[in-house]
Amino acid sequence: MKIKNVVFDYGQVMIHFKPAYMVGRYVSDPADARLLEEVIFDRLYWDDLDKNAISDEAVMAACRQRLPQRLWEVADTIYYNWIYNIPPVEGMEELVVYLRQQYGVGLYLLSNISTYFADHAEEMPSVGVFDRCVLSGPLGIVKPDRAIFAHLCDTCGLIPEETLFIDDSPLNLAGAKAYGIHGYQFDGDVRKLKAYLDEVLG
Repeated sequence: MKIKNVVFDYGQVMIHFKPAYMVGRYVSDPADARLLEEVIFDRLYWDDLDKNAISDEAVMAACRQRLPQRLWEVADTIYYNWIYNIPPVEGMEELVVYLRQQYGVGLYLLSNISTYFADHAEEMPSVGVFDRCVLSGPLGIVKPDRAIFAHLCDTCGLIPEETLFIDDSPLNLAGAKAYGIHGYQFDGDVRKLKAYLDEVLG
């Protein structure tokens, strides 16, 4: 295969998305921390956030229904600051820069992530190294929906057969492959990924 474009997922590929870490930045009591993590980062809300089907205000109102009032203020702090508590996966940004310098491939970001993140994307780790970012929230379309891969290719001018998508989710990779995009499942091993990319791009 001749790969001319490499597309990266964000969470658990470029950065660590760890709710326990995000909560732990503000709460030391173990019981409170567990409750806040369970409520604030409930997939019930986050799946809808990723496709812009719920507002931030609605999420926090729903959280308050499930939390004691004494935790409302810290819950707001955690929620509106999670984007600043996402440490990078060590070596990944350097790998993206290396791919540009070594192979001159197009480099893109494709992530299921909220509109709130998208509004602050320029402040986030590693985002600036990509040629273009496609984020689900503003689109209202999420991986593995075929439509988001079509949007990626159409707006960025990518040919699926010349594109490699790197994600940690087998489901998302299956969606990409169904559209004709090559896939690589990232398991956290940056050196193994680099070796693979050197092989397919070299």
